[in-house]
Amino acid sequence: MSFELAGIGASPGIAIGPALVLEPATLDIPEYRIEAAAVETESARLRAALATARDELLLVRDAIPGDAPQETRLFIDAHLLMLDDPALRERPLRAIREEGRNAAWAIHHERERLLEIFDRMEDAYLRAKREDIIQVTGRVLRHLLGGKPPSAHAGEGHIIVAEDLSPADTVLMKRDRVLACVTDFGGSTSHTAIIARSLGLPAVVGTHLGTRLLRSGDTVIVDGDQGILLVDPDAAMLREYQALQKRRQRRRRLLEELRDLPATTVDGTRVRLRANIELPDDRGFVHRVNAEGVGLYRSEFLFMNRPEAPDEEEQFNAFAEVVSAMRGEPVTIRSLDIGADKSLRSEGMEENTAVNPALGLRGLRLCLRRPEWFRPHLRAILRASALGPVCLMLPMLTSMGELRQAKALVRALQDELCAAGLPFDPQMPLGIMVEVPAVAMAAAHFAREADFFSIGTNDLIQYALAVDRGDDDVNDLFDPLHAGVLAMIHNTIAAGHAAGIPVAMCGEMAGNPAYTELLLGLGLREFSMYPGAIPEVKEIIRRTRIDRAEALAQALLAGDRRALEARRED
Repeated sequence: MSFELAGIGASPGIAIGPALVLEPATLDIPEYRIEAAAVETESARLRAALATARDELLLVRDAIPGDAPQETRLFIDAHLLMLDDPALRERPLRAIREEGRNAAWAIHHERERLLEIFDRMEDAYLRAKREDIIQVTGRVLRHLLGGKPPSAHAGEGHIIVAEDLSPADTVLMKRDRVLACVTDFGGSTSHTAIIARSLGLPAVVGTHLGTRLLRSGDTVIVDGDQGILLVDPDAAMLREYQALQKRRQRRRRLLEELRDLPATTVDGTRVRLRANIELPDDRGFVHRVNAEGVGLYRSEFLFMNRPEAPDEEEQFNAFAEVVSAMRGEPVTIRSLDIGADKSLRSEGMEENTAVNPALGLRGLRLCLRRPEWFRPHLRAILRASALGPVCLMLPMLTSMGELRQAKALVRALQDELCAAGLPFDPQMPLGIMVEVPAVAMAAAHFAREADFFSIGTNDLIQYALAVDRGDDDVNDLFDPLHAGVLAMIHNTIAAGHAAGIPVAMCGEMAGNPAYTELLLGLGLREFSMYPGAIPEVKEIIRRTRIDRAEALAQALLAGDRRALEARRED
């Protein structure tokens, strides 16, 4: 019987083939006390499981295709680093030695402790990092308890259907010529989704019922564009999707041909397309899509998963690496965006106790109260500005007082660098992220003192609509096209243009081709996004006329969504 199953389109593409449904890899964790005489044996078992897990991941890293984006390796490297983290090595060993716990119980207990920390994070991207904890500890537990990983199943020519997959599983499935993957859990920012996108493996996640409703051998169509599965399709549906596959292949070749062409509309309006990155190694991906520099460098990833904050020299070297690699293209560095939702384990960082961390001490608010971190961080950014065009962007800003305080601190640090004979760009632009509704509505006020705006749509929409997009119960209410959200975006762009300052957008809306024409109609001329999204956004820009885009924007600002549906049908 044919039926359709809806999920989330995590990685675009069409795949047609037989399903291979993997049994849930649930492990029963035994909890018992061991005798003192068994402590060394149990400790040795844990060390051996950790070492085997590490060797396994090294083999996975070797299996990554040579032309895969750097971020694919970074996920595996992150898991390798986690295996060396004292939290997953010393603390469980101490639990065996001092509390007499068996090895599996000790690892499981540490996992639960770490997951409690991640569960309190409000930022959807960083909350997804809890997956690393689950996947790494799961790998260790499998070696302790004799479980079998999903990647151990033969899957060539199949569509894998599983409860969940780790980055390592996904890499091996690509190596083993799996056609696509489908999971019960996960979202568009899950690691499975990111790896699948980077490897070009079609994926639908968050189906909830995939492993229950499908059987191995079922013929399945995976539509990663629409986020749907078609099970046992009829002949007409098969023909339709086979034709769609061919059209997609032609389109992929067309997008590749656009790489060196400018992002210019039909009527000659020039648009800048920049990349969002997190680590210095991401710079290769920026060049691969010919992005015009970096519109968002998330500097907080220098601070994550380590026992102490990086010093000024380490930060400077990381920033300098990216700035130099951009060869004169601008790099916008977002200053440290940490706090209750992005907890660090660095010495002196208090554990969050806020009832609502998203509205607590975070971002610029926190940094201004922690000058011992903020000063060397800003000095490193200033020093990097001597090597190429750098813009400093302040996150989670809500008041003019915060902006003026930050500007005064930058001026003081410039004086320090002058006295020390260290070079920097005295004209380095200092701008703000517009991600708080109050700032968006008062954009004209802030445009008088900020050098540029960059709209962070993820938080702006969340705060404007009182919706946590990571919450399954309400994420259907996370609506970028809400008339109130569009009014704030429009107001911000108009205020920036009136003041003569650049306005960019670095949130997920900027990289979603469904919104490209609308954003052009609202006046946006600088987009920053995940690098892989640039080719398709560029293609839409190059076939857009500004007058039609403005008419679409006016209709949506008035709450008329029929205009967007009509445009999509054109």
